[in-house]
Amino acid sequence: MVTRRHFLAMCGGGALVGGGVLASAGCSRTREPTLARIKRDGVARVGISDEQPFSYLDASGQITGESPAVASAVLTGMGVPRLEAVQRPFSELIPSLLAGTLDIVTAGMGITPGRCAQVAFSNPDFLAPTGFLVPRGNPRQLYSFEAVARAGLRIAVLDGTVEQGFARTAGVPEDRILACRSQGSLFQAVFDGSAPVAALTDISLRSVLRLHPDSPLQVNGGIPPPGRFTQPAAGFAFRPADVDLLQAFNTGLAALHGSGQWLKIASPFGVTSANLPPSDVTTASLCHPV
Repeated sequence: MVTRRHFLAMCGGGALVGGGVLASAGCSRTREPTLARIKRDGVARVGISDEQPFSYLDASGQITGESPAVASAVLTGMGVPRLEAVQRPFSELIPSLLAGTLDIVTAGMGITPGRCAQVAFSNPDFLAPTGFLVPRGNPRQLYSFEAVARAGLRIAVLDGTVEQGFARTAGVPEDRILACRSQGSLFQAVFDGSAPVAALTDISLRSVLRLHPDSPLQVNGGIPPPGRFTQPAAGFAFRPADVDLLQAFNTGLAALHGSGQWLKIASPFGVTSANLPPSDVTTASLCHPV
């Protein structure tokens, strides 16, 4: 687990906000290669989003989650023992990476063709199948995005996620897509009836439901992507120019997966061996589906 102590102010002028999350200010860009810089400084700036169990603040204010924990293990093996985190709404993570505020996005980000056109992804870290959050009993019998579109229903999604794209592809009108800025507001939308269904990764929805065990809601897993989308898988995002950093990270990630250490890190966050990507699910196949 990456502790709050490791997420200190950076760039000489960052401020800590939101219970210990860094809001960077005025970070100047350097021409030094990112890999060389983070090895020299012993610290990498990582982007997180407040979404359990992927990257979030725990009850004690420590920054944790599957993605920063895995990234910490990989980067430590590369000689980079510390992480500094910048928390952003999910939809702002890639712009922040490209602007130079971050070195890596560590937020369980799905690998999609659209994102691949902007950033370079690591090898897939885990499969991230979609789920629906619905009232208990699933009274409207919703098991696909197409069913939501046919019924003319409103669907809540986390802004910038693959599920938002799935809803659009399935034909849900834009005015029926409720784009939420946080996992909590997505849950609340279904809880208070603002939307009869919400879509997010099955792992994420089950995590938030564990926080509200008495709520009258349930998770339906295994929701198929619409159209030609492949099985969603998540990875770590890098700037396209950081080829050497990406290659070194992939080497460490593969070693972590192969050694069994990845499972020890990921399983406390509800990511299990069943989520390990099979050999035919690669970054290339996700970026350029046939």
